[in-house]
Amino acid sequence: MKMKKYSAATMVEAMKKVRADFGDDAVILNSSVVKTKGFLGFFKKQSVEVLAGYDEPVEKPAPFKKEDHYAPIQQVVEHNVKPSVDLKNEMEEMKKMLQEMKQSVSFSQYPDSMNPLLTLLERQELSQSLMLSIGDGIFTKMKEEKRDFTVKEQAEIAKELLLKEFTNIPFGGISFTKKYINVLGPTGVGKTTTIAKIAARSVLEHKKKIGFITTDTYRIAAIEQLKTYANLLQAPVEVAYSHEDFLAAIENLGDRDMIFIDTAGRNYKEEKFVNDLKQLINFDLEMESFLVLSVTSKEEDMKMIIEQFQSFPIEKFIFTKIDETGSVGPMFNLMQQYKMGTAYYTDGQEVPEDIAEAELEKMIDLLLAGVAHA
Repeated sequence: MKMKKYSAATMVEAMKKVRADFGDDAVILNSSVVKTKGFLGFFKKQSVEVLAGYDEPVEKPAPFKKEDHYAPIQQVVEHNVKPSVDLKNEMEEMKKMLQEMKQSVSFSQYPDSMNPLLTLLERQELSQSLMLSIGDGIFTKMKEEKRDFTVKEQAEIAKELLLKEFTNIPFGGISFTKKYINVLGPTGVGKTTTIAKIAARSVLEHKKKIGFITTDTYRIAAIEQLKTYANLLQAPVEVAYSHEDFLAAIENLGDRDMIFIDTAGRNYKEEKFVNDLKQLINFDLEMESFLVLSVTSKEEDMKMIIEQFQSFPIEKFIFTKIDETGSVGPMFNLMQQYKMGTAYYTDGQEVPEDIAEAELEKMIDLLLAGVAHA
């Protein structure tokens, strides 16, 4: 077997060199990532080293006769089996290595001193685009000042960059300029408890005269839960089974300063339930609508829900169950992708305590909360 070592900036470039010399039958015997000192002796550059081999072809087997045509085929199979198996195993290993390299792509171009912060952000499930934006910003300042930064200094720069990234996106709770407050979202995200918290603060802190409408007629427990909160706040509750019921409820609560609408928790991945909601509620009213999402859900599932609600006049997100997860990065990913801010986030079941009106700076502090231990 012929062997040769290749060095390149990326695995793709290294494989091009291997293919140019040995063709598609080359076998990857070993591969590694190598770092060398770069700028000012501490910024390290990364390269890839690959050891490749190639089995030289053996003499072709003698032409076979008709009467023994099975023998030469067996010879060919025996000759080719081992290289094909080896190649398959090496390709699997290479795929695995490439996936690992892809996952840590944001780390390779930065000094090792940035790894703790980047690892923290990765653990928080912040998107690659935001991580790269933060990493590039910190690294640029390091080069400008020609020195390394502490993790705390890096976190301060990261905070500045995130404040700038989301500067044009609105944050904060209900405006108190509209009569109807509507919360939407899938089942299990805590809509009823969340709307009770917002309503309680409206009564206790802003002295508003409130009422409730619930369209969650699919669960008796949900209606009873809302009635329990309403009794504590001395607020009436109307139940709407249809659009006509909804219009009647609005009329019955006409003397209220604010009306809070608790919608049904359904599987809104199905468009039928989205259309049912449109037919039930009059969104042309003087209304603020918020989409409630649980941060314990998968980010892709949350995106699917957001896409289904794109035709609704959603003001902002409300994120629930912050206390039940160790990663708040998806909140930032969704806000960046959909250019939509956050009204509130909740961190427990207590009403009305466990809710916070969203402020960008405080949300960033949640994201960077583990810096002291990084």
